[in-house]
Amino acid sequence: MLKSPGTKMPKIKILIVEDESIVALDIRSALLKLNYEVTDMVASYEQAIQSVKNTCPDIALLDINLQNSKDGIAIAKKLQKMNNISVVYLTAFSDDETLQRAVKTDPLGYILKPFTRAELKSSLILAVYKLNINKNAIPDENSIDLGFNYYYNTKQEQLYFTDLPVRLSIKENSLLQLLIHARGSILSFQDIEHQLWPAESISQSTLRTLIYRMRTKLEHKLIETIPSIGCKINIINN
Repeated sequence: MLKSPGTKMPKIKILIVEDESIVALDIRSALLKLNYEVTDMVASYEQAIQSVKNTCPDIALLDINLQNSKDGIAIAKKLQKMNNISVVYLTAFSDDETLQRAVKTDPLGYILKPFTRAELKSSLILAVYKLNINKNAIPDENSIDLGFNYYYNTKQEQLYFTDLPVRLSIKENSLLQLLIHARGSILSFQDIEHQLWPAESISQSTLRTLIYRMRTKLEHKLIETIPSIGCKINIINN
């Protein structure tokens, strides 16, 4: 799908697999405004398989949790065997077992529900960039190679996927800096809370959601959580 000189880039074709009709329609509206082509909207495993046979999308936007159907991860595995279709997951907060199943399908990204149109846009920009990745990008001397084509520029305090900046919230950026500074050592949840919210008392779900949101913007294998203890970053290339 890389653009050739003198040719017009074709629209990225996206299949929506979502069993909540209102959510699916809202996603469709957002994708059309972003100039993507929506090949279909379906709500089950069987419908997704048939739709791919008929339309061959570039990306399948999959809700992990589907009612009365095999889940989105099962759909991803089938689509990748059929046509090697790339996937982006839509999901509410999931348990570690579900996330580990999802990781094995090597998705282009994760979009955490509930999400805004801006979050949908930024996630898909990154997903399409990964789809058309130029793997020859060279990081500068201020960049830490995290692995999987992710780099953190310590001078800019900015995360990149090759040469594309990845948008992080202030808290996500602070958490990533803490993990990078620890260089693979486990940081306890209590220590992270103390450093990120020194004068506040927060619920366990606040930190858990922050970690999950940051993991959705990285390769999941980079951030490892140790239940009831803490988390660490697995820097692959350092």
